[in-house]
Amino acid sequence: MALQMVNIGIGWYLYELTGNPLALGWVGLSEVIPAISLALYAGHRVDISDKRTLLRNGMVFYWIAVAGLGLVTFSGDQFWLSSKTVELLIYFFIFCTGVFRAFTGPTFQAIVAQLVSRDKLPQAITLSTTAWQTASVAGPVLSGFIISKLGISWMFGLALTLVLFAIFRVNGISRLPVAHVNPGQRTWESVKNGLSFVWKTREVFGAMCVDMFAVLFGGATAMLPVFAKDILHVDATGMGMLKAAQGSGTILMLFYLTKYPLQHTQGKKMLYCVAMFGVCILVFALSKNFWLSFAALLFSGVFDAVSMLVRSTIMQLYVPDDMRGRVGSVNSMFINSSNELGQFESGIAARLLGTVPSVIFGGTMTLIVVLIAWLKAPSLRKLQY
Repeated sequence: MALQMVNIGIGWYLYELTGNPLALGWVGLSEVIPAISLALYAGHRVDISDKRTLLRNGMVFYWIAVAGLGLVTFSGDQFWLSSKTVELLIYFFIFCTGVFRAFTGPTFQAIVAQLVSRDKLPQAITLSTTAWQTASVAGPVLSGFIISKLGISWMFGLALTLVLFAIFRVNGISRLPVAHVNPGQRTWESVKNGLSFVWKTREVFGAMCVDMFAVLFGGATAMLPVFAKDILHVDATGMGMLKAAQGSGTILMLFYLTKYPLQHTQGKKMLYCVAMFGVCILVFALSKNFWLSFAALLFSGVFDAVSMLVRSTIMQLYVPDDMRGRVGSVNSMFINSSNELGQFESGIAARLLGTVPSVIFGGTMTLIVVLIAWLKAPSLRKLQY
């Protein structure tokens, strides 16, 4: 929840500060550089470490970075720092959160399999995904409301409190055994083994690629501050509602899938849903009505839930315990590439094409990605578990 609150709050604050959509793209690039460059080493480190301790330490580091963001925005509001200095310091602290994500992303993925038995993994994945999506809904709404009514400093205060609570809860988990079969293996050899496994397991590689390119081009939410302020003419509360719409649709679908799990031809269903996700992004791009935009994002979340669950299940069922960190790090590279590079791509496209044409381009490219995957990745299309 704190992650979502900070992400939405910084986007709103930075766009108000600069009035430049490209600034939102620089935020994404600032986070993705360390997240990708450190990912492979981080995966090796995850596999040879106690995941509880690694996760806790990463969260402490994130708390410090968020405290820095809070101080910078407060100083900017009080005019102790110039607007340009505030902007640059925001990029610096976002860079620090990218370091956090490089290590904690694969740790989050790997730790689930050590906390539950294999036969409970699909249920655990659904619960974990539902918890994450619940935070994706509550965080933006709460962030937007607090910023609108009380100011961004109060939002940062609550986010810091939530992270501190989470640190204490994670610290309460018992130390976990190291699953790596050869912890003394050289770092590069260990990394190459992880890359080789991903490349040879076509279902895992195909799911990662579809996820990366679909979100890279279909990430309309990166431009939400621009749509909210300039096109739909709503305040920070309205922007929070739009941000939460996608997560709301995802949660509704996940609850449905908890009771009625996907049966047979999961690969085809995933590709169908990614295509419908692209259609929803096109509707959102063309809409000038708040509630139509809300509905488009809501249904994009519904379709994303199916593809997300299939991808997560593939990752847990196909990957052996001793390689979860390394494979998770490769997956994090794909995810970070799609999310943060997608945000940068959206900022550049919005600057060159205009906000609405850039999102239309993204939705169209998502449909093209699905078509290519359907034709060129038969193992993914025929996937069943």
